[in-house]
Amino acid sequence: MMTKKVLIGAGVAVILAVLDVRTAISAQDKYGLSVPNGLAFSEFKGYESWQTIAISNGGMLAVILGNQVMVDAYKSGIPGNGKPFPNGAKMAKIHWAPKNNQAAPGQPLVPDTLHDVDFMVKDSARFADSGGWGYAEFEYDSPSDTFRPGTAADHPPQRNDAKCGVSCHTLAKAKDYVFTEYAKR
Repeated sequence: MMTKKVLIGAGVAVILAVLDVRTAISAQDKYGLSVPNGLAFSEFKGYESWQTIAISNGGMLAVILGNQVMVDAYKSGIPGNGKPFPNGAKMAKIHWAPKNNQAAPGQPLVPDTLHDVDFMVKDSARFADSGGWGYAEFEYDSPSDTFRPGTAADHPPQRNDAKCGVSCHTLAKAKDYVFTEYAKR
């Protein structure tokens, strides 16, 4: 015969298991997202630990990261040597809203709320009609802790497909559509 303690313990275990499953079901898998024409968040898995290429601003704080293919290309002199980036080169740009550094008042701003993540991948076959690059922008919603593909209603507006960045990046066509420079270390 089961004692009250065993029954209560079993009941608590069941409740905790149900809550754990509900949390797992409700938590977004950002790597399941994609933009039309096939560019998926999952193609950039691990971007959070890629090497920093540069920083950027423009109302937001941003860091531009690159996978090893991209970093090696920069180190070999691309695009300054006139060669294109190789297929497989990837970049991620993470934007945050800025806030004042409370620990050091008057010092530079620090990242606050995540705003969005932008991606670029070089794949000359897949993206032949957009300079060989595929683009994606995913907006972050802090209250729900979820991402979604960018849209024309976002700032800046996004065409919401894998070619969303080509019109802007055409300005950097001479640098293989890449604005970012790899800073001396």
